Amino acid sequence: MMIRIPEVLTTAQVQQLRNDLQRLSFVDGSLTAGVYARAVKRNEQADQNPQIKPLQDAMGSLLLRHPLFEMAARPVNMKPILFSRYKEGMEYGTHVDNAVMSGWPPVRSDLSFTLFLSDPDSYDGGELVVEGEPETRVKLPAGHLFLYPSSSLHHVEPVRRGERLAAVSWVQSAVRDPARRQILFDLETLRRRIYEADGKTGNFDLLSRSFANLYRMWADI
Repeated sequence: MMIRIPEVLTTAQVQQLRNDLQRLSFVDGSLTAGVYARAVKRNEQADQNPQIKPLQDAMGSLLLRHPLFEMAARPVNMKPILFSRYKEGMEYGTHVDNAVMSGWPPVRSDLSFTLFLSDPDSYDGGELVVEGEPETRVKLPAGHLFLYPSSSLHHVEPVRRGERLAAVSWVQSAVRDPARRQILFDLETLRRRIYEADGKTGNFDLLSRSFANLYRMWADI
């Protein structure tokens, strides 16, 4: 499942985060890439020092409380967020994310996300491209997030003008199977619509029981 989640950050929150990132040093992004991805990764990332941890913690907490993100990802673990910067000429060639992200505890990468932090008209190029048939090309407004399977081949197009700033990370889901995650997402969407339209009815309760029991059956925790 691929999903666009709008307005994860407000305009004011995006601007504050940009200001905070301007005070940090950036290093070669290939330092955090896997052995094979290093050959095609040409970007910069905020240096992992004590100054960045409050930003990572705040962003992580915000995402884990976001209802649509929780519905789509069913997160049980997430890597600390990386803040990436692409200047003119930088890109990230075709790659697949590591199946298990190092660290303790290790994180199985079921889902990847990019939270866009630059206004799309401030740079040319820099689209996130999820490869396949059909190909999915993504360039979202600042503050909007794109969630997609870590199992996919994907790349970031070269930036031809300006600067592309983004926050990225990887999520381990309570439901490993993507088809099952999709079913739960659809059921939860329908359950909320029924509740908003009619309140807590018998139909709502019946659907809630099925949703809960499927989630209980499929949860990998």
